[in-house]
Amino acid sequence: MNAKDFGTIVQIGDVLVSEDVFTEFFSCNYDECKGRCCIEGDSGAPLREDELEGLETGYGKYSPLMGDGGKAAVAANGFFCVDREGDLVTPLSQGSCECAYCFALADGSLLCSIEKAGLMKPVSCRLYPIRETPLTGGGVALNVHRWDICKGAFEKGRKEGVKVYQFLRKPLVERFGEDFYEALEAAAEHLDTLREDE
Repeated sequence: MNAKDFGTIVQIGDVLVSEDVFTEFFSCNYDECKGRCCIEGDSGAPLREDELEGLETGYGKYSPLMGDGGKAAVAANGFFCVDREGDLVTPLSQGSCECAYCFALADGSLLCSIEKAGLMKPVSCRLYPIRETPLTGGGVALNVHRWDICKGAFEKGRKEGVKVYQFLRKPLVERFGEDFYEALEAAAEHLDTLREDE
């Protein structure tokens, strides 16, 4: 086994970025998936501690859009839960895998009540398919998460020639700043040059 088996890790400040953020293609294919990421999985969407207050203070604005099951989940469990790994996550509607904060349209597709109300949905949702993992001693790691329900999004990204970091430009800038994104672009160009020289 050699170093290439693990891929290249790019460090930008205190953020470690895996190579697949630069090399993998992705473009959300909502017409195909209908927002299934909001209703599948074994726990809610990951939350940051600094997002919890906003969920509570904004509740009056976004709650009218929520389904009855979601409102019941918030009433019973609060605005967040702790999953079996000890991570903060959004609550799930009673007896389902559906995020409490999503709601269904007449055609069965799903939307986020927080985003629809004009507020910022959780960072983990905005950054998907990138998953942010806290590192010991500070800093975070960014890796591409692969999920069967997003297969069409990876295929669409490849057809359109859109890389993960390009698709997520806006949320990456919102989360880490414009300078960080410019460094991402520079790193992507450097990695492309290295691959051309191989």
